[in-house]
Amino acid sequence: MLIIGLVFALVGALVHVYIFVLESVLWTTPRARAVFGTSEESALATRELAFNQGFYNLFLAVAVVLGTVLVGMGLTASGAALVYAGAGSMVLAGTVLAVSSPAKLRAALIQLAPPLAGVVLLTLGLAG
Repeated sequence: MLIIGLVFALVGALVHVYIFVLESVLWTTPRARAVFGTSEESALATRELAFNQGFYNLFLAVAVVLGTVLVGMGLTASGAALVYAGAGSMVLAGTVLAVSSPAKLRAALIQLAPPLAGVVLLTLGLAG
């Protein structure tokens, strides 16, 4: 279960790296505007906010990747703590999105489901 949990957490990290690219690199492009449902005008007006938010997503992904590497090196407690911090924050951010914007439930589930599975399976793997 431990490895499967880490794989799901890493899938969550990949999703968040993709979100980082959309928010911090491609925010004003037609592709990113289509994903987030923004107009060109609103994308230009919110570029700095999206840039910053994208880096939050990247940092969560980095925590999960670094934690996974540490677990792989045998530093299970330290690695698991980082995976829990990164993946748990992904789950909570997705939950906030789902509650605050019910119309974006699909996006919230994409954001939170893989890391949630990772947290649950990592916990089962560590407990067993």
